[in-house]
Amino acid sequence: MPMIINGIGVSRGITQGWVHVLKRGETHISKRTLEPDQIGSEVERLNEALEESRKQLREVRDMVPEKMRQEVTGFLDAHLLMLDDAMLVDMPAETIRAQSCNAEWALEDTLEQLVAVFDSMEDAYLRTRKNDVQHVIRKVQENLSETEEGEAEVQERDLTGRIVVADDLTPADTVLIQHQNVAAFVTQFGSSMSHTAILARSLQIPAVVGLHDAGMLLEDGELVLIDGHGGTILCADDANWLVDQYREYQRAEQEREEKLMALRDKPTITRDKQSVTLKCNIDLIEEIPHVHEVQAEGVGLYRTEFFYLDRPEGASTDEQYEVYRDLVVALDGKPLTIRTLDLGADKEFDPDYEGAIAPNPALGLRAIRRSLQNKPVFMAQLRAILRASAHGPVHVMLPMLTNSSELSQSLALIRDCMEELGSEGAAYDPEIKIGGMIEVPAAAISASVFAHHLDFLSIGTNDLIQYTLAIDRVDDQVHYLFDPLHPAVLFLIHHTIQAGRQAGTPVSMCGEMASNPRLTRLLIGLGLREFSTHPGSLLEIKQIINHVSSEILQKQCQEILACPQPEKIHGMVEALAKA
Repeated sequence: MPMIINGIGVSRGITQGWVHVLKRGETHISKRTLEPDQIGSEVERLNEALEESRKQLREVRDMVPEKMRQEVTGFLDAHLLMLDDAMLVDMPAETIRAQSCNAEWALEDTLEQLVAVFDSMEDAYLRTRKNDVQHVIRKVQENLSETEEGEAEVQERDLTGRIVVADDLTPADTVLIQHQNVAAFVTQFGSSMSHTAILARSLQIPAVVGLHDAGMLLEDGELVLIDGHGGTILCADDANWLVDQYREYQRAEQEREEKLMALRDKPTITRDKQSVTLKCNIDLIEEIPHVHEVQAEGVGLYRTEFFYLDRPEGASTDEQYEVYRDLVVALDGKPLTIRTLDLGADKEFDPDYEGAIAPNPALGLRAIRRSLQNKPVFMAQLRAILRASAHGPVHVMLPMLTNSSELSQSLALIRDCMEELGSEGAAYDPEIKIGGMIEVPAAAISASVFAHHLDFLSIGTNDLIQYTLAIDRVDDQVHYLFDPLHPAVLFLIHHTIQAGRQAGTPVSMCGEMASNPRLTRLLIGLGLREFSTHPGSLLEIKQIINHVSSEILQKQCQEILACPQPEKIHGMVEALAKA
């Protein structure tokens, strides 16, 4: 009897193959107490393992195909940088000396501290970055114990045409898998935002992640069919049935892809001639080729938090400027919207902080609040953004505004940075566009105030929903209450769009709602005319927009806005999506 298993599809493609379960040795780290005369040699042992790990990553980097090198090597370089960072060099060495313990335990202690820091972060994307720290530390621990079973298996086995199933894959694993011509992979952990998922898309490997108990559900040698877009895995004893299903999936996917790709060069416009702007959300320069592939009209959200993750004072102006400049050049005339620092309280990500953790970081010193309390760091970022604007269209986006005072202070600092750069003879765009994110109910209700003082507004639906409904969107116990279709949420979105329209200020949306094709008709009906989406969603959203009438949708959405019952709204939106 056929079995259908569903995970998270993160890399498009339909393929079939025989399962290969990648088995790794369990990581059991025990603490050993060292004699005083052993401490020096143990620190040296740690340093040797770090250097061996660097050597192995460089070898894997050399395996990346030339045509994909620019997109892929950044992930491996990030891991190499971690191997040179104080987090993984100085902290474990200090633990060895302070606790007279073995290097493996010192690394485990460092890992526990860093994972706690990442888990406390509000931004879902940033929380997934803890996986990179785990991957790097596990690699060093493997070299300390001289066991590299997982990577050795990938390197030595012939995996051509296989479906690799694993708990998780490091960037190095993923490159090795691509080098072995693996058909696809399935992991127990991971999300659409993980580096593993992004790498799979860059390397064009069909992939499904987040499939719990993948190693138990899928058996070694089993023939399966993988849909890397829908996240579906088909299993059956009848190989002929699977082959027929494979051909049907391929035919449907090919037709769908051809229809979507044919839209790339066409304008995004409704049947009643309403023009809509489609941009992309990105986190890394490696994603720029996807922006061009789908002919997006620019980047509507570029996150900058990685500059601050392991150093509370952040990267220097020059470091940030070089990254921003490279992004602007890579976009080749398309606008780049840079969101300024949007992390939780500095106590959450400063590795040297020893005081109390903020009891509720989501309501604490985060985003623009933190920037205004640490003006040197904020101005360093603003200077870098302004300098980058000399190379092409750049927009500044201020996160989590709640009142006009925060806005006036931010605008004053931007003017100060412009004056400083002018006195230094540094080039920048004096007409740079400045916008703000509408993420809290207070900002949405006061949207008309912000709209009159900013060049654009952008609705961040993830936080707006969370703050409106008073629930933690990453807390499993209340996650069921996270409802983008709650009447209050829809009211605030519509109110913000209307405030922008009355002031003549463009309003975009960069939250997850904008990337969900099921909600595209609803958002058009609410008046949204600029979306910033995941690159993989853009063409599907364009296809929907090009086939609808905004006037008809607007009338239908008036009924939805007037409905006080969330359950009924869900049914109405579902009917709208299928229309």
